[in-house]
Amino acid sequence: MKLLLDFLPLLLFFVTFKYADGQPDWAAAFATEHLGFLVSGGKVGPTEAPVLLATVVVMLATIAQVLYLKLRGRKVDLMLWISLGLVMTLGAATVYFHNETFIKWKPTMLYWAFSAAFLVSHVVLGKNLLRKMLGAELPLPDPVWTRLNWAWVTFFAAMGFANLYVAYSFSTEAWANFKAFGSTGLILLFTLGQGFYMSKHLPQESEAPVEERKP
Repeated sequence: MKLLLDFLPLLLFFVTFKYADGQPDWAAAFATEHLGFLVSGGKVGPTEAPVLLATVVVMLATIAQVLYLKLRGRKVDLMLWISLGLVMTLGAATVYFHNETFIKWKPTMLYWAFSAAFLVSHVVLGKNLLRKMLGAELPLPDPVWTRLNWAWVTFFAAMGFANLYVAYSFSTEAWANFKAFGSTGLILLFTLGQGFYMSKHLPQESEAPVEERKP
């Protein structure tokens, strides 16, 4: 359930963009009629309409995500608050200026926020966020936790640059595909690699000798 909740805004963004991109004239008319009062000039063209509608949907979905957790009495993670702040700020700029550049920066800013959190907590605060999250379940040596932490710092920093490269080098459609599948796939592969690395350094359970009972 949590995994679906985490990926729901991304899924809705992709589905909305694909649907609107297949009907750009309808998307432009719909966006102008219902969102024109939020847009500079009051009119949305067929080129920018798909990403604008998708941006509005992801803004609403992220707000709903936070409200759902709050109403259920569950904790809203710091990174979700950061994601909400970014999507509302950059999303609002995307809608008002009907310029997709702003929302394309959102994944990069979020990845770099993750990277900075792992970096600052380790270097400045002397804490290992990954160990804090998983240390109770995974008894790993200190050097292993340190290497894992630096791996996350590097990975998220690289993901931020990768998002910008795709955003500025390819079409918006290609960027949307990368955002939905490429980024998700890379994060999954990296997480699996981290799990494999952890498994190699977990302490092995020693088999205690079984004493034979004498009759």
